[in-house]
Amino acid sequence: MPQPEPRRDPIVVVPYREKWPASFADQQVRVEVALRPWLVGRVEHIGSTAVPGLAAKPIIDMLARIEDHGRSHGLVDALARIGWVHAPEPGDAERRKWSCCLPSIAWRTHHLHIVEDRAPDWPHLLAFRDHLRAHPADAAEYARRKAALAAADDQDRPRYRAGKAPFITELLGRLDLKPR
Repeated sequence: MPQPEPRRDPIVVVPYREKWPASFADQQVRVEVALRPWLVGRVEHIGSTAVPGLAAKPIIDMLARIEDHGRSHGLVDALARIGWVHAPEPGDAERRKWSCCLPSIAWRTHHLHIVEDRAPDWPHLLAFRDHLRAHPADAAEYARRKAALAAADDQDRPRYRAGKAPFITELLGRLDLKPR
């Protein structure tokens, strides 16, 4: 199997952009139509671009829930027909998850996380988003930490994710949600 194209987009945290909700909505409609045979509920806008006023990497994170990963034959092809690219991430297979992006793996503007509806982690993504929307001080601290991590090394994604993890874990703990 050929290796996927490496990421080329640097980790850059930019001020909030008013166009992010519309960019999500445009793709939400397209993805919901493409995933209709598998989709449970609506596609959600998650991540920092879903929090008005929050600085973020300019990549729209989206969440889609499906009934059963094992019965999702054709899902990746359905997304490919509307321009989405399968972009496997470490741990996807074990977590029964699909990752796709638009327009390419190397230079993405959107990232779609497709998880089973019964997976225990997806509610945490919504709770984290909703908390940041309602608590500007926590959102500002999260933005500060992300900007510092990006400034320290704009290519090391594992380091960037690991650097954000303590803040996310602490916040989810305050919400009485523990990440898995």
